[in-house]
Amino acid sequence: MTKDEKIEIVRGSGNVFRDFGDPNADIEQLKCILATRIIDILDAKKLSVRKAESLTGVNASEFSHIRNVKLGRFTADRLISILNKFDQQVDVTVEVQPRSKRQKKVIRALDSMNP
Repeated sequence: MTKDEKIEIVRGSGNVFRDFGDPNADIEQLKCILATRIIDILDAKKLSVRKAESLTGVNASEFSHIRNVKLGRFTADRLISILNKFDQQVDVTVEVQPRSKRQKKVIRALDSMNP
């Protein structure tokens, strides 16, 4: 890259899944936020996945999947129930609004790239 080349800066939406056109962007974002909190608890308490299993009854393999951010098998309510087992209260605030025109264009552009 030369110093004469221009770089386009695009402001993200705050949700990387939405920015890349994931049709379930809001759910994926929520699951990542919940998983991050679970990982934070494991780290703060210095819990191995086996110790976390003995404390919560949740399989160690599930904690391994969460630590490795392999969240495909989890629903948001399952992640919330895991947090509850750590005596955490989860409050979710929902705001519904129409997608912006710009967002719709990005989704259409990404759709056209995937035949």
